[in-house]
Amino acid sequence: MEKTIKEFKEYLERIRMYQEAVATLSFDGETVAPVGSIEARAKRAGFFGLEIFKLETSDEMGHFLKELAPHIETLDDVLKGEYREAKKAYDEGTKIPAEIVREMSELQEAAAAIWGQARAENDFDKFAPYLKRLIELQKKVISYRSSGENPYDLLLDDYEAGMNMEVYDAFFDKLKEAIVPLLKKIKESNKEIDRSFVNIPVDLASQKAISKLIAEKLGYHLDRGYIAESSHPFCSGSNKYDVRMTTRYLENDFLSSLYSVMHETGHAIYEQNVADEIAQTILGSGASMGIHESQSRLYENYLGRSPQFWEVIQDELLNLLPEALQQISAHQFYEAVNVVAPSLIRVESDELTYNLHIMIRYEIERMLFTEDIDIHDLPEIWNKKYEEYLGITPPTNAQGVLQDIHWSFGAFGYFPTYALGSAYSAQIVAHMKKELDLTALIKAQNFEAIKAWLGEKIHQYGRIYTPNQLMEKSFGEAFNADYYVDYLTQKYSKLYALI
Repeated sequence: MEKTIKEFKEYLERIRMYQEAVATLSFDGETVAPVGSIEARAKRAGFFGLEIFKLETSDEMGHFLKELAPHIETLDDVLKGEYREAKKAYDEGTKIPAEIVREMSELQEAAAAIWGQARAENDFDKFAPYLKRLIELQKKVISYRSSGENPYDLLLDDYEAGMNMEVYDAFFDKLKEAIVPLLKKIKESNKEIDRSFVNIPVDLASQKAISKLIAEKLGYHLDRGYIAESSHPFCSGSNKYDVRMTTRYLENDFLSSLYSVMHETGHAIYEQNVADEIAQTILGSGASMGIHESQSRLYENYLGRSPQFWEVIQDELLNLLPEALQQISAHQFYEAVNVVAPSLIRVESDELTYNLHIMIRYEIERMLFTEDIDIHDLPEIWNKKYEEYLGITPPTNAQGVLQDIHWSFGAFGYFPTYALGSAYSAQIVAHMKKELDLTALIKAQNFEAIKAWLGEKIHQYGRIYTPNQLMEKSFGEAFNADYYVDYLTQKYSKLYALI
């Protein structure tokens, strides 16, 4: 048995090495790769995607899984996790023809590059053929995988094990019940919060210095990381020793890059904080996208939008800002970054209405995989949803249906995890406050203690446990959205003097 386990782990390491190579090349493709390399990069992505698929679905992998199956209860938690992940990939992959895997990998690489161009040029028609083919291929893959499940349910489960439309519908209904009346009260409160100073120009060199300052202060190790620029902020890494992030800089809204960096720093710290013994295994990443987003939303919102954060960061920040912004108080900054105002762009939306952006994407994705929709109708569908939920209509497709990168690499089912992650973060912070004085730690700029606590409860485990197993193990309870509803209600009722 020891020999089988040793060989199984060595085999998984081969898979991981390919995955790490793909992650590095993908980051390059999103940041510095030349435009003329799209076709060559797509071909390369198809090759690596197929090689990983072959390893995951080989007879040799099948043999390992068969040998380990009778002993699964005697294995340690790490081996159980590796077995679970390998078996899921094997069971699903052996149903899918190899040629589809290659085409999907090639298409994702090309589509992401074309999306960037289409967004910059406000040209949905340029991206539409790629999106149409991505959806067609995804539906074909689902037809091989499905045993009668709803197609969209399978995609939702890919990003968060155990989630489906029924569970998400109940979750979003609970959020709507809280958010809609709260928004109404905020509008009726007539409290005016000045945010005009946010648009005072800040040069890009200063914004880059702010990004470095914030990321390092929170605990991101730049000796094992890198902050680049891309049209859509993201975090990517091959393993804990090489975790990279991107942001985008808007001269007339320096807070956009500041908060995208805080968000991606939450992701990056999670990756950098995985236990050494699993760092370069197939378990060396986050438990799920929902849990991963809990960390990014925790750093962005619970730390970055707290009054204490602005009190302690102001002096260092002011040195990097124009003279006009140096006259703004910490309290003014705090109110400005928490103002509630419907907006067009998800990544720049306020914390309360952010969930409405997610609900719009959830409903559209659901339509894409359960109804027969013409791709060219998507801009109109998108705009109508924004009018319905937020009372605003995107003036351009770049600010509308083209604003997110996720569909370009086939990540259908991902968006709901942003809202789920926000809810997870409220639950996690509630438990943190039972053991730590979070307010005092922020005031003392002791972000290392916060990172250490998160490392003990969440980060170190990587993907060893499923989301439910992790929540039960670390906090003694399953996911509970009530924490999030209470948090939003209390925060914004206080901010807008509703109580």
